[in-house]
Amino acid sequence: MFRCDDNNLDLDTGWAWEQPAVPRLAFAAATLRARPQADAGSSRVRGVSTPEVEATDRKILGLLAADGRMSYTDLGRATGLSTSAVHQRVKRLESRGLIKGYGATIDHVQTGLPLTAFVSIRPFDPAQPDDYPQRLEQITEIESCWSVAGEESYILKVRVATPADLENLLARIRHAGNVSTRTTIVLSTPFESRPVAESAGNPA
Repeated sequence: MFRCDDNNLDLDTGWAWEQPAVPRLAFAAATLRARPQADAGSSRVRGVSTPEVEATDRKILGLLAADGRMSYTDLGRATGLSTSAVHQRVKRLESRGLIKGYGATIDHVQTGLPLTAFVSIRPFDPAQPDDYPQRLEQITEIESCWSVAGEESYILKVRVATPADLENLLARIRHAGNVSTRTTIVLSTPFESRPVAESAGNPA
């Protein structure tokens, strides 16, 4: 990765890509997530109430995280359940909110958005209202927004076509949010969005 202080940012590197219309994907974290399982005999994790997730449901979550289009028949084969039993379990997981949705994995290079960056933002005035997600949610190049602990208040994941587009985007973020920014540019992505639901809460 390449990290820089945006106060002294120079993105005129000579890179060039064709810029298409920007698709809006998500302004949140992953669409499919299993909530962490509480310690044995407890329904709370670090002070947060969490639902109990049994092993079979956790396996279903892991399978769907890896392939959201997996059929009920294939889920049944993988879990040893009947198709109707799997269907009922999936519907229950959806109603409980453990399955938040289903989505496609996009090749952003082929869609013309090869440049990914993480932008940390910090308010100029710590006393101003903490409404940065609302201020920034209309900026469609922002794919995800996380509230974080540390020096910065939020981290944004953005996708653009060129360094010039990133420079323009950073100016828009600073103006809309009245914030300072620090940017890390992704050079390559060995892996991302790996399914972890099946093993979550079950350390070796």
